[in-house]
Amino acid sequence: MTERNREAEWFGDRHVDPTEKPGLVRDVFDRVAARYDLMNDVMSGGIHRLWKDHFVASMRPRPGQLLLDVAGGTGDIARRFLKRAGTDAEGRGARAILCDLTPAMVRVGRDRSIDASMVGGLSYAVGDAEKLPIADRSVDRVTIAFGLRNVARIDDALAEAHRVLKPGGLFYCLEFSRVRSAALRRLYDLYSFRVIPEIGRAVAQDRDAYAYLVESIRKFPAQEELASRMEAAGLKRVRWENLSAGIAAIHWGWRI
Repeated sequence: MTERNREAEWFGDRHVDPTEKPGLVRDVFDRVAARYDLMNDVMSGGIHRLWKDHFVASMRPRPGQLLLDVAGGTGDIARRFLKRAGTDAEGRGARAILCDLTPAMVRVGRDRSIDASMVGGLSYAVGDAEKLPIADRSVDRVTIAFGLRNVARIDDALAEAHRVLKPGGLFYCLEFSRVRSAALRRLYDLYSFRVIPEIGRAVAQDRDAYAYLVESIRKFPAQEELASRMEAAGLKRVRWENLSAGIAAIHWGWRI
């Protein structure tokens, strides 16, 4: 395996065969699906909601657009996209496909959407980011929020995003990234490794799942490397924006 794809051998801090990783990731999210949204609120103090609001606003959703939300989980991004897109003069809105590797997450996303009375415009698919069940050049936007680090072969997932985008379409990634301040990084590491797994134990009854999620963040490429890999996948005019001093970052690029 090349140096570029080295993280594909990791599941948290464990060295694994890349072919094993999807099953291991699916098991983690099967276990935490029911309390996933609650854990996000508790771990981040609700800040993840502000990040997601800004992420979706930056895409400028419009009626008529089709979004593919990869690793769409419980539907946070897809619902925000549809709501922000609104409707045109003829009452037509946008559409979104929520795609996730884990059936339990798709079920929770569907249930959350029904509870939010946002059934229209949303469809669902169980699928792998490395081999999307979507036609070539068929969607206007591809998003992946807090999911790319769980993919075994990141470069394959980026290539798939490029494949399914229409010319002129945009790929957007929201992911934990590298904190820029050394002092903040030390505090963040202390919170991540000492506190988050214990929150996982108390709230989700699953310490190991959240220990893995913390470990996966530290294995994920830094901002500059991810941008380079997006360009290698064929995306153009790649940019990124740090959120909360680099705790998270938004990356985006065009299919030309």
